[in-house]
Amino acid sequence: MIDLLVGGFYGDEGKGKVASYIAIKDSPEIAVRTGGINAGHTIKHEGKVYHLRSMPAAFVNPNTEMMISPGALVRLDVLFKEIEETNAKGRLRIDYHAAVITEKEVEEERTNAHLKGEVGSTMQGVGSAESKRILRTLKLAKDYGELSEYLANVPDRIIEAVESGKKVFVEGTQGHFLSLYHGTYPYVTSRNTTASGILSEVGVGPKYVGEVLVVFKSFITRVGGGPLEGELSEEEADRLGVSEYGTVTGRRRRVAMFDPKLAKKVAKLNSATQIAITKLDTKFKGAEGIRDYEKLPKEAKDWVEEMEREIGVPITLLGTGEGAMDMVDRRSD
Repeated sequence: MIDLLVGGFYGDEGKGKVASYIAIKDSPEIAVRTGGINAGHTIKHEGKVYHLRSMPAAFVNPNTEMMISPGALVRLDVLFKEIEETNAKGRLRIDYHAAVITEKEVEEERTNAHLKGEVGSTMQGVGSAESKRILRTLKLAKDYGELSEYLANVPDRIIEAVESGKKVFVEGTQGHFLSLYHGTYPYVTSRNTTASGILSEVGVGPKYVGEVLVVFKSFITRVGGGPLEGELSEEEADRLGVSEYGTVTGRRRRVAMFDPKLAKKVAKLNSATQIAITKLDTKFKGAEGIRDYEKLPKEAKDWVEEMEREIGVPITLLGTGEGAMDMVDRRSD
């Protein structure tokens, strides 16, 4: 079956950490990355830090075959740099229909006052490229000779794997409220970032999905314009120790406290079967590095159980540190 990873709020929830943990712990035969290069996933493993914008976080498992979906957008310089950094050559497949961003699309966004100013775009050329794909003028991976050794029919490979009983893990990007259709338009990205949109980018139907894991953080952040209920001042965020900066842009993230009502809405709309919450150690200092649920501070366990009741979905994974394996895993409880 396919297990699907979805961002819960406005991106930056720690999906890279959760995806890398699952890759190591569950050892899926195939991991698939969706989305564009405007979404950065950070992985910290074995003393190294990786900031990935194209490759699946599952590269940390050398036995997992990695794939880039037909709905994804890549940029060749970013892609080849990440292949080199992750030693992925030989176990990466890119769908023929994945789209390729060029410097022209990046420049078009840099000179677009609406995107740069009001929307707060990451200016990575993704929106411009998507618009050209809709107009059927953008070139795809199959049009680039330098990608020929990586090309494959990714949906066919996935269905074949699932039907033979293998595990497939799909890594979504960004977050629910950045969805072009279901987010805080116009302060959104140029694609559908919900579970249904992610599955559409992969190119397979819902009957193959086993688990939908929605990832939240113990507090909420977003980059760029748009509403953020309960937004904290920069001074208050600093005082609480929840200040963050974007992986791709380096911009300071706006911050609000965790909202269980919003989380419940997201869980319903994405048909969540499980929830992961990262940075529990930021909210509860005594939780840092803990990997056994019973060893968490009482106030942390009380909070998790209260959120579980309010959201109505099992909270199965709790991030307690920066490393990929700093995780409380309640899936077998």
